[in-house]
Amino acid sequence: MANNSQTNKYFIFLELLFYAVLPYAIWKFGREPFGDYTAMLLSTVPGIIYTVYRFAKDRQFNVTGLFILGSMLIGTTVDLLSGSAEQMIWNNVYLGLFYTFIYVILFIIKKPFPLYVAIDFAYLQGYARKDSKTLFFQKGIFGWFQLIQVVFIIRGLVMAGITVFLLRKYGIDSYGDMLIYKRVASWVFSGIVMGMFFYINVIVQKYTYRMQEKQEEKLTEQDVVAE
Repeated sequence: MANNSQTNKYFIFLELLFYAVLPYAIWKFGREPFGDYTAMLLSTVPGIIYTVYRFAKDRQFNVTGLFILGSMLIGTTVDLLSGSAEQMIWNNVYLGLFYTFIYVILFIIKKPFPLYVAIDFAYLQGYARKDSKTLFFQKGIFGWFQLIQVVFIIRGLVMAGITVFLLRKYGIDSYGDMLIYKRVASWVFSGIVMGMFFYINVIVQKYTYRMQEKQEEKLTEQDVVAE
């Protein structure tokens, strides 16, 4: 438990460093020599580097991995094509809302993205994807993945709302504040999502235990009949 706690603190420190502190410092001290747009582009580099590092370390594959790499590629392309610092912020708002719209569609068609993330994670633990998918779509389990999808949707709207509010009220000078506020909001939503995933794990364990009990009862009944 102590090692896990230390590891979590270490990753929280790294996230704070690469997603907030370094980008803020680059933005703060890079505006004058490089200009707003270049400084903003440079401020995204630490986050990209850290994301690639975590991707390589955690070895995420398939749906999760494709989403991470795809979103990084799209995000970087949008940033490079924006042309100005303010337009870059607005484009990221539009991109975030686009992802949120995709989450809404996945919610409606009952294909929640968190469920496929869970399947990828279970696969890394040695469980077959087909078995995990069948299990996670069971009544009493599937609904929780839909709830996490709702949290994803709310998160997208909140992030866009924070950005639009600060940009309209304070202009491009609020970019540093955006980094901090959005990182804090991201931690809040991440905590909620992690808590829900932990609860789903408890439900899955209870469901699996009940299925094992029923299977053992059937085998016992068959043995009695055979005798």
